[in-house]
Amino acid sequence: MIIGEKKPLDEILEMISEYKKVLIAGCGTCVTISYAGGEKEAAELASAIKMADKKAGVKREIRELTPLRQCEVEYVREMEDQVKWSDVVLSLACGVGVQTMADQFSGKRVLPGVNTMMLGSHGADRVFKEYCGACGDCILDETGGICPIVRCSKSMLNGPCGGSSNGKCEVSPEIECGWQLIYDKLKELKKAEEWDVNRPPKDWRSSWHGGPRIVNKESGKRKAESEERE
Repeated sequence: MIIGEKKPLDEILEMISEYKKVLIAGCGTCVTISYAGGEKEAAELASAIKMADKKAGVKREIRELTPLRQCEVEYVREMEDQVKWSDVVLSLACGVGVQTMADQFSGKRVLPGVNTMMLGSHGADRVFKEYCGACGDCILDETGGICPIVRCSKSMLNGPCGGSSNGKCEVSPEIECGWQLIYDKLKELKKAEEWDVNRPPKDWRSSWHGGPRIVNKESGKRKAESEERE
């Protein structure tokens, strides 16, 4: 299970400031359960952005769509027409969903509307590839939808390091250099200048370095709502 928290509206408005057609993409699984990015939250965010735009005199088109999951390609592909319509996709999925979307739609920028906080597994007998470090302070909007915390073996915020060679990491020739991937993606998006930004040291207090984290999502609330529907 992946748990997330909605990003502040001011931060989201700053991220989408240069775009006129915004597709808000919710996710019908993990972030729905954690009240961060489901169909309801996508509608609420769309309404909040429209109200803020009206107050600021900004003309912008907003659409919303909530597939079952953004972390699986088959569901992401169903969004193709809406993604093509948009100037930018504001994803309310976890960091894995954001990066899956960014990987599937070449040339389309995908921004994170949620800070991924925690990853949990039920022990499914499958092999997974890590895409998100759940650091609690998502910067995928700065790195082309590719997470440097896990895609770079050293979790560098400014890279690549001196050990990178021919797009591969010094740790293993089988590991792609995370920062090479970031540069290539930003170049594809015609945003290569954003690669050459000096990012300050990360504040890790929102991450896992303070020990196991607990996110209280009012477990009784969903049970009460379920009983009310019955």
